[in-house]
Amino acid sequence: MTDREYLAERFEENRTHLRAVAYRMLGSSSDVDDAVQEAWLRLSRADTTGIDNLGGWLTTVVARVCLDMLRSRKSRREDPITPEAPEPVATGTIGSSPEHEAVLADSVGLALLVVLDRLEPAERLAFVLHDMFGVPFEEIASIVGRSAEAARQLASRARRRVRGGGTTPDSDLVGQRRVVDAFIAALRAGDFEGLLAVLDPDLVVRADMPARPGAPALTEIRGAEAWARGAVTYGHMAQLTTPALVDGAIGVVVAPRGKLVRALRFTIANGKITEIEVIGNPDRLAELDVSIVEE
Repeated sequence: MTDREYLAERFEENRTHLRAVAYRMLGSSSDVDDAVQEAWLRLSRADTTGIDNLGGWLTTVVARVCLDMLRSRKSRREDPITPEAPEPVATGTIGSSPEHEAVLADSVGLALLVVLDRLEPAERLAFVLHDMFGVPFEEIASIVGRSAEAARQLASRARRRVRGGGTTPDSDLVGQRRVVDAFIAALRAGDFEGLLAVLDPDLVVRADMPARPGAPALTEIRGAEAWARGAVTYGHMAQLTTPALVDGAIGVVVAPRGKLVRALRFTIANGKITEIEVIGNPDRLAELDVSIVEE
């Protein structure tokens, strides 16, 4: 048996698992075939001498391919999954028990796929890999290019949406734009009450900022009043704030002289901003897909 034949045999042993991962990520049988085929091409070109866990290596490769495909899909604004989508492909995880297979089979109905399609690509990847396939957050972090704690937060946010917790995000971009315009106007005017008017009282703000000695890179603030007071205090930056789409999500950016220094992604539900992700880490800023929205 040649080396290529041996690799092909090992790949076939993992194909069912890889298709299961890809289907939960992409929700399209044709896209699944493309992702799995790309994984085989990358394996066939790779130096496999240092790969101890081929199944894990292939899972990571397929996840990266799917993430790229989801991001490309977002940028093209493709139609979401509809009830006419094909039925899920066979499930399978390496070393899983029949009982676990049954649970997974029940979890991949079209209803779940429709919910997953509403998640941002990185959220979907973190949720699928961790909650459905038990991949550690340390490994997920390397795929999405963030810290393990940030990957954990992505999965947590996705989990709340999948389980139907909290409010349902607004999908009306016109309505979202009104909220963002009101947010910017209040911020620029230093209008504390006006800012509170567009923030959900239970607002959650998560910030990923440049590391400073003795300060955590990741912080979280809960409550609209607590965050709004600080935002008004630093209102001088509001004059540089511009509405934008940040990785496909509505938000604002701060880019003096064209240099992106801060990005805020919003989750908006029932006309209120319920979550804000503040991104100031230069590494993450460099990876963002930002589209400025004309004021």
